Amino acid sequence: MLIARILTDGLDGKRIIYAEYNDGKYFALKGGLSGGFVKTSKTVEAKKILPPVKPSKIIALGANYVKHAEELKLNVGKEPVIFLKPPTSVIGHGDDIVYPACASKVDYEAELAVIISRKCRNVKRGDAHRVIAGYTCANDVSERVFQKQDGQWLRAKGFDTFCPLGPFIASGIDAHDLELKAIVNGEIRQRGNTRDMLHGVFEAIEFVSGVMTLYPGDVILTGTPDGIGEIHIGDTVEIEIANIGALQNKVVKEIR
Repeated sequence: MLIARILTDGLDGKRIIYAEYNDGKYFALKGGLSGGFVKTSKTVEAKKILPPVKPSKIIALGANYVKHAEELKLNVGKEPVIFLKPPTSVIGHGDDIVYPACASKVDYEAELAVIISRKCRNVKRGDAHRVIAGYTCANDVSERVFQKQDGQWLRAKGFDTFCPLGPFIASGIDAHDLELKAIVNGEIRQRGNTRDMLHGVFEAIEFVSGVMTLYPGDVILTGTPDGIGEIHIGDTVEIEIANIGALQNKVVKEIR
């Protein structure tokens, strides 16, 4: 099932709902991330596709593909390396990535994102599938100069609009062998496969939930393969993942 969080017309004006996307149409869904979704036959109009979730936090895995670690000259340890992106960095499909006025080198990073379905802590990897609502496309936008200069990654990866997510949550799929691409202005710039992750989805959930409590709608970014590259004002960036969809955003200049 492909699930979108959309803005649509309601009895009292516009409202936000989840809907199933199927064959070009949107069908209203009952339920939610925690209890699961129930299909209906009611079609609705999507005025806008919103970010698929409003997370309390975004936890990202760094250097989770060997070749990417090598291209950034990062050390790879036995355990996952994690960092946080703020909820204010989240935007949806069709929203603009704002190139900060203070930035000098901004990169795209195509990533598979895991959407958490319920409150959980200390989840064993064998049970990890029970806390997954689904998967979506993500772009871990990063300012490389600040990343190297600061010694930690919060500023480099925490600017507003630096975490595009969407357009759909794909449920009921196997995320362990998915091709992912970054496409800039129609040209494929990055291509990889989730089977090449050092730490897989279930292992990532076990590790992260052993550190902090996860809540419905929280997001785990699973890292990016090699092939990252720079984006510029005016570029259109697309993150495409097999069986999930394509997330597209334009890069615009910051106006202060």
